[in-house]
Amino acid sequence: MAEKEPPFYPREKLIEKQKYYQNIHKHTYLKGPADKITSVGIPLALAIASMYLIGNGIYNMSHGIGKKD
Repeated sequence: MAEKEPPFYPREKLIEKQKYYQNIHKHTYLKGPADKITSVGIPLALAIASMYLIGNGIYNMSHGIGKKD
């Protein structure tokens, strides 16, 4: 019979990490320090940019700016 392969990550460290993440009272997508950038910052920047572009387009259409003859 083959020897039993050791686990990739020690069980004690895994249990410590599980306890740490289970005791945090934030949302699961805001666990890490840089996760606020990806889950809040980038969507907010995209929303602001799209609102600006839509507003600019409406303004241009209403004033006839950039119209091709």
